Amino acid sequence: MDEAQIVSALAALAHQHRLRIFRLLVRAGPSGVPAGEIAQHVGISPTGMSFHLKELDHAGLVTSTRDGRFVRYAVRVEGMRQLLTYLTEDCCRGKPELCGTVIKNARATRTREKA
Repeated sequence: MDEAQIVSALAALAHQHRLRIFRLLVRAGPSGVPAGEIAQHVGISPTGMSFHLKELDHAGLVTSTRDGRFVRYAVRVEGMRQLLTYLTEDCCRGKPELCGTVIKNARATRTREKA
């Protein structure tokens, strides 16, 4: 992700409904959640939910698939991983004894991306 994409992803998450939607989809995993269930869980109207899902989709954080009459939304794992890597790759100056395995994993991922 380049810096503009990072800013877009962070802006998308900087709203309470979108953050709740994103966290719900992270918990659900790759199978995702039907749009109607997302709206019920978050407590917003279907119209409002569609707007928020569109913002998360444009930011590269969620994906959608048609399942019969329903649309299921799921976290876009690669987008989430890239965002987390960007946010943590320089944490504690990369000292794993201070930051734990998150930093080692982020640095390894970044190294693979550059190769």
